[in-house]
Amino acid sequence: MVIIFGALIGSFLNVCIYRIPRGISIVWPSSRCPSCSAPIRAWDNIPVLSFLLLGGACRNCGARIPYRYPLVESLNAAFYLVLLWRFGLGWPFLVYALFCSGLIVITFIDLDFQIIPDRITLPGIPIGLLAGSLLLPDPFLRAVSLGWRSSLIGAVSAFVFFYLIAVAGEKVFKKEAMGGGDIKMMAMVGGFIGWKGVILTTFLGSLLGSVVGVLTMIFAGRERGSLIPFGPFLAAGAAVSLIFGQEIVIWYLFRG
Repeated sequence: MVIIFGALIGSFLNVCIYRIPRGISIVWPSSRCPSCSAPIRAWDNIPVLSFLLLGGACRNCGARIPYRYPLVESLNAAFYLVLLWRFGLGWPFLVYALFCSGLIVITFIDLDFQIIPDRITLPGIPIGLLAGSLLLPDPFLRAVSLGWRSSLIGAVSAFVFFYLIAVAGEKVFKKEAMGGGDIKMMAMVGGFIGWKGVILTTFLGSLLGSVVGVLTMIFAGRERGSLIPFGPFLAAGAAVSLIFGQEIVIWYLFRG
């Protein structure tokens, strides 16, 4: 049931990914083909299954349906399953499911448009602070609650740290080193997973971004110093910190 629920929400995430950066309502009109604008019938809008049955093409015009659609649906379903395994069925699962779905939307919008929408991060900050204060376990010590102090310190410290990076980058390198969307996103992350999560997310996101940046320079010919969206790497770091933060800290402390 959680997998089905996750895939259904993933279908809605595809709507958000397509419409939010284009300024289109996510509620109206109903889902339709981007190529011919024909409304998509309910039986053609079943997550993953409809894509397979239709052969990855629109029933009306035959235009190819991007593989991103079933990918997002499957990815969200997989996240929900892992969250169920990690936190059980309860309020933490529901809150973290919302958090991870937000990270997925942020990732794909940033990949396409190099923006992180305020419509996700600005509401996400107070939601993260409230949930962190009342409902959520500490991802790094799941036997205890996160608490308002860790949540508040996480949000504030992330905002200040990434804001200072942005200011320093503009002064030193004379170009934008950190976008405002990244700053607000990390404040949201801090609210949901606390200050320890901010530290690990920053480390993992920077490490992953560096590896991918070097590989794209070697194999894809990307010029050194060219900009790549940082949001997807931070989102990946946040997801890993949430799900495996406790295990990573235990491994680091006792690896010797």
